[in-house]
Amino acid sequence: MTYEYIPQGVCSKRITLTIENNKLQDVAFEGGCHGNLQGICSLVKGMDCDEVLARLEGINCRGKGTSCPDQLCRAIRATKA
Repeated sequence: MTYEYIPQGVCSKRITLTIENNKLQDVAFEGGCHGNLQGICSLVKGMDCDEVLARLEGINCRGKGTSCPDQLCRAIRATKA
């Protein structure tokens, strides 16, 4: 299933993710640091959502208390709610 999430406190404006059987099939960020976010999307594609949470949750960008990888984790958690 495909979900959209509006991140808070970061440069990216939207996260679109597709999850099937608890695996990230596709992830795309709108806005933000294009090269870094392309890399993150490529690395997490096909990964189990719980593994993504374990690796990326809580990453802090410049003292913001969150980051684009952390917001991806929040998006994943929102799909489980």
